[in-house]
Amino acid sequence: MIPENITPAMLNTGKSNMVTHLGIEFTEVGKDFIIAKMPVDQRTRQPFGLLHGGASVVLAETLGSIAATLCVDQEKYVCVGLDINANHIRSVKEGFVYGKTTPLHIGRSTHVWQIQITNEEDKLVCTSRITMAVISKPNK
Repeated sequence: MIPENITPAMLNTGKSNMVTHLGIEFTEVGKDFIIAKMPVDQRTRQPFGLLHGGASVVLAETLGSIAATLCVDQEKYVCVGLDINANHIRSVKEGFVYGKTTPLHIGRSTHVWQIQITNEEDKLVCTSRITMAVISKPNK
């Protein structure tokens, strides 16, 4: 599972990338979960002013990918997305959404992670599932 020494501060040290561009911030790490929040603002809204479904998928993939990576020997393996799906349940216009990922399956060659995204009232916004492939690190 997720190593005990991992903290949100460690996960929030990323360089300029999609995660930092969208304002995703890790807030909590446990033995079998990670939580992050994402603002609903000009970066994450679609033209009608609602949270863009693609932004929800970015949050879900970020959480599942990070969680899977933390569960493998990073000297030997990398985790890459194999499949992701998302069901968009409720719209959000402003504030923050919160994603929580938990494992459904952690195997040698694949992981499956469930991600629940909720609004500030803890109502379900999106449910997603990602399958990660665990592959040997390429030789340099």
